[in-house]
Amino acid sequence: MNHASCRLLSGTGASADPFRLDFRWDGPAPRAGQFFMVKPRRGGVFLGRPISVAAWTPADAGGGPATVTFLVARRGRGTLELADMRPGEEAELTGPLGNAWTDFLPPANPADGRSVALVGGGIGLAPFMAMLHENTGEGLGYVFHLYAGFRTDPGSRDTLWESARSKAGKVIIATEDGSSGHKGLVPDFLEPERHSAVCACGPEPMIRAVADRCAAAGVPCFVSLERRMACGVGACLGCTVKTADGNRRCCADGPVFDAREITFDG
Repeated sequence: MNHASCRLLSGTGASADPFRLDFRWDGPAPRAGQFFMVKPRRGGVFLGRPISVAAWTPADAGGGPATVTFLVARRGRGTLELADMRPGEEAELTGPLGNAWTDFLPPANPADGRSVALVGGGIGLAPFMAMLHENTGEGLGYVFHLYAGFRTDPGSRDTLWESARSKAGKVIIATEDGSSGHKGLVPDFLEPERHSAVCACGPEPMIRAVADRCAAAGVPCFVSLERRMACGVGACLGCTVKTADGNRRCCADGPVFDAREITFDG
């Protein structure tokens, strides 16, 4: 984990929701599923906001800097200040934090012909974009089927989204209004028994529905949870996740958990 002031190289904060931020990052390479605490140096918020890594690009031979990319939904003062940032400005980045998808996935075995399902809703797709890029760049060997849920037609979205979906073995899109892909909620189109494992990230009701389907099918399910965070490193005990073994910390013990451990509310 590093803490540094990092320059914003490019961003779409003024024109998109979710918006994209590309920062120079010379610290440790993040893995898909991990996150950073991000806070603009010019701003009024005291604490950073936890943002999942959407992509990581190492420095190139031509002198191009290493970059970490975030996709951020506008949700409050902290993210609005991030949306206000302009290229050249700096933010305080602390990370990479938390665990990664590959800490949980079984070893890749392309010979068995089974895929891993990535089920994401809205901004919950960001860590799967990182996973798809990492799988290609690092040669991890997985075959991923991407299930993407939206309220309405996502359109072309960001080039990062287009690049990520091109790396999936199969893409299933569901929209609540039926404007693109299947009409309905994305868990409705998941058949867990077709996959060796399922990963889910997005709104908690969606995650719970995916976890229930996987439990019924006897398929391993791993979920990335979201909680309000203050420190991001497990010191403040403010990001509680209820589990069968008691309360755990979303930041230091997660954000990825085995779904069988989670006690969902309601």
